[in-house]
Amino acid sequence: MANKDFKVKNGLDIQSPLAVSMGGTGQTSTANTLNSLLPSQSGNSNKVLSTDGTNTTWAAQAVAYQRGGTASRPASSSAGDLYYNTDYNYFESYTANGWFPIAAAPGIPTGVTATNQGTSRAFNNGQMSVAFTPATTGGAPTSFILTPNPATSPTTFTGSTSPIVVTGLSSSTQYTHTVVSTSPYGTSAASSASSAVTATTVPQAPSITSVASGNAQVDIEFSANATGGSAITGYSIISNPATTTQTASSSPYTFTGLTNETSYTFTATATNANGTSAASAASSSVTPTNILVLGAYDALSTVTVPSGGLSTITFAGIPNTGYSHFQVRAIVRDTGSSYGYNVRLRFNGDSGSNYTRHNMEGNGSSASSSGSSSAETSIPIAMTTGGTNAVGNFASFILDVLDYADTNKNKTARCLLGYDDNGSGYVNLRSGSYMQTTAISSMTLESTGTLFAQHSQFALYGVK
Repeated sequence: MANKDFKVKNGLDIQSPLAVSMGGTGQTSTANTLNSLLPSQSGNSNKVLSTDGTNTTWAAQAVAYQRGGTASRPASSSAGDLYYNTDYNYFESYTANGWFPIAAAPGIPTGVTATNQGTSRAFNNGQMSVAFTPATTGGAPTSFILTPNPATSPTTFTGSTSPIVVTGLSSSTQYTHTVVSTSPYGTSAASSASSAVTATTVPQAPSITSVASGNAQVDIEFSANATGGSAITGYSIISNPATTTQTASSSPYTFTGLTNETSYTFTATATNANGTSAASAASSSVTPTNILVLGAYDALSTVTVPSGGLSTITFAGIPNTGYSHFQVRAIVRDTGSSYGYNVRLRFNGDSGSNYTRHNMEGNGSSASSSGSSSAETSIPIAMTTGGTNAVGNFASFILDVLDYADTNKNKTARCLLGYDDNGSGYVNLRSGSYMQTTAISSMTLESTGTLFAQHSQFALYGVK
């Protein structure tokens, strides 16, 4: 059969589907024919066709906004989404902080809470983290402004979210904070103030107040200065030229292991729970030496015997810091009419058998010594007068008490006495030990005979 044109009238159904291979669709109706040419419609209801010029897909139909009550807001939203709230009859916009009305001033933040952040903060540069909750009513805030009290520099701190970090706070000072919300549509009233929180930092650098040389060591006195709001737990001292870093719990401190005849300066730092301070200013230079050099003397107390005389002289409240030892200088006589008497020494009111002594004396032509290693109730340190020819004459002595503040050693007293026995000069060197390791805070000098006479004088000195 010869090929002929095949014509189909408009709207005529083809009873037998024309195969795709023959240019057909394999369908028997126009509706089926159209559907077979589209992407699968299963699960794509309420969507529209979209094409990129090559492929055709179903896509959700774009809408400008959704609407409904507050409870019906979309569960998953992106910043910038719009929603018409039918509970309040206004548009809302979604932000990182939630849904907010459009074109309204923001509400007041709540729950303002400050947390101190003192670790490693420099002195007088404290830091706090201040958290708060943005209001859920009113317009969307674009930023928050925080104000500390007392005032800081700068006076306010700004952030886009909670928390806001505040710096430059004074050490050991309590602060409260308020927060406002702001946007192009206005600024809220201030929040309620947070509870007061103390800003803490590392300590202020200590100050080295004095240095004194010793044999391969230097005695260093320093003051602590401000704690930074947290208790100081210790100090570190560094020498220059460098030797070792040595730690101290209090002042004064003896820095050991130095080289004699070498000049040193020292710096100190203080440490608390937040960290370590800046270094102090360097001390004045000091040179350790094995040559004994006495330091400065401080006059601490003087007693002049009044008319009528005294039987005892007591120095109380002897300071236990700041001095290497203390010294008593005296010019004294008794009121006796015959032989001279001993001046005896007791510490801290102790009259028990806790003392030993040793004596040496001479007049330039002869010398003798005597002593006792047995326990005594006090130390005889001086004769107020000499022999029978010296009755009523004045004598003088210098008494040094060593290691008086040391709680690890017994105490040593040594006394140099001079007196005139009617033209014959005598010198006594007496020493004794107080066999206790307690620090000495008071000392009593007593006459074993008659009273110390009027005008006798006793002076106490601290030796650095």
